Amino acid sequence: MTRLSVNINKFATLRNARGGNNPDVIKAALDCERFGAQGITVHPRPDERHIRYNDVLELSRVVTTEFNIEGYPDSRYLELVKRVKPAQATLVPDAPDVITSNAGWDTLTNETLLTEIIADLKKEGIRTSIFIDPVPHMIEGAARVGADRVELYTEAYASGYLKNKEKAIAPYVEAADLAKNLGLGLNAGHDLDLDNLAYLKECIPYLDEVSIGHALICDAIYYGLENVIQLYLRQLGHYR
Repeated sequence: MTRLSVNINKFATLRNARGGNNPDVIKAALDCERFGAQGITVHPRPDERHIRYNDVLELSRVVTTEFNIEGYPDSRYLELVKRVKPAQATLVPDAPDVITSNAGWDTLTNETLLTEIIADLKKEGIRTSIFIDPVPHMIEGAARVGADRVELYTEAYASGYLKNKEKAIAPYVEAADLAKNLGLGLNAGHDLDLDNLAYLKECIPYLDEVSIGHALICDAIYYGLENVIQLYLRQLGHYR
């Protein structure tokens, strides 16, 4: 079954906008787990505009599902994940000032960098995933650098879904099949929501994990967090 990992960055964004500790990010993560989420994702950025590095340390002490830390693998990120030892480290190529992830890795240009970083993380017993576009030679590059998984960057799928879902999903099915044949695990994330998630799962049934934050938390404003997590789990074929 495909796991639902809830990205809790937006809880921290809301907290930071006002100061104080409302909403409580730690409680939010624990509630997501209690309501059925099978993982918690965070993406600490150098400016700490949402999740703070100290949040990650506190979360590591209490999260009981799979903990996934996303980030650009600079020295501070690598130091953090080695200290925390999450279930998964998802490497993204984002510059520090971007609002959100907007492209996958060029695994060819960055082959040496990624090979060294992934080998280092594997020594720590941390599963590694690379954020990547659905481009066959980039998937092949991910296998060469030693990644355990790839996370397909699904913005193009989400933006094309309402126009022509069959056309939008086609490159992702091709990329997913290639990843599977190369022995890579398969994650997906970015702009997935209650409208497009079930079709993604239907066309790529062997997805290991989806990471969803912004849409899920926006939906929670209207429907409530517990109910929304159940709605997303149903899109992935989970029934409680």
